[in-house]
Amino acid sequence: MNGLNKQRFKLILALAILVSCVGCDQATKSIARNSLRDQPTRSYLADTIRLDLEQNPGGFLSLGASLPDSFRTKLFIGTNFIMMLGLTSFLILKRNMSVLLFVSLMYILSGGVGNLVDRVSNNGLVTDFVNVGIGPIRTGVFNIADVAITFGAVAIGILTIRRESDEQNEPIG
Repeated sequence: MNGLNKQRFKLILALAILVSCVGCDQATKSIARNSLRDQPTRSYLADTIRLDLEQNPGGFLSLGASLPDSFRTKLFIGTNFIMMLGLTSFLILKRNMSVLLFVSLMYILSGGVGNLVDRVSNNGLVTDFVNVGIGPIRTGVFNIADVAITFGAVAIGILTIRRESDEQNEPIG
């Protein structure tokens, strides 16, 4: 694949990931707000999956939720926007990265955009509604955007470990 076709492929891939992730995230958040509001927690698969509506004013695991409302909203929207802008710039400037790294970063970008859209359109709050676990060992409450971010971060970790392993196994010489 020549350089122009590879860039065109990455652009189409980027748009597909962005539209599908943000679209799915926003659709599931809307469904959760409409069907879980003022309802008891719903439990599935022997309480492995719980659906419970949470309007998260903070960041990851509600960090920063106790900050004053107007400051917290500006801080989280501003930080998220700057991070998404930086990641977008990186993706545009580093055109020679592998497709796997590109896809991983696009999942992080898509999740960040999904949560940013939610925070901007939902008075500084992010809609979370899924909790997974077995017995007392449970995740925090999360959403599809969080899954996309986590997937991208784990994929980058695996790519990094794999690259380091490949470098260590190269013959010296």
